[in-house]
Amino acid sequence: MPTSKKRLNLTLPKDLAVFLKKISLRDDMPQAAKALELIERGLEMEEGVFKKEFVEEIKRREKDHRLIPAEEVFKKLW
Repeated sequence: MPTSKKRLNLTLPKDLAVFLKKISLRDDMPQAAKALELIERGLEMEEGVFKKEFVEEIKRREKDHRLIPAEEVFKKLW
């Protein structure tokens, strides 16, 4: 039966494979499900870092006056 989920083949170093097996047994869940959970957590952390860096860059540009205020842009458009 076809699936709409993306498949991804991974080759884990032995130490990670052992660790994944141990924590999946600890949490009583399949290794693939545990791996997916850990990937999701990692991606959430990356997203948070990206958002923080983006906000800091916007603040820096505003401070340097390199951004045009939205009101000024809209006045020129209308």
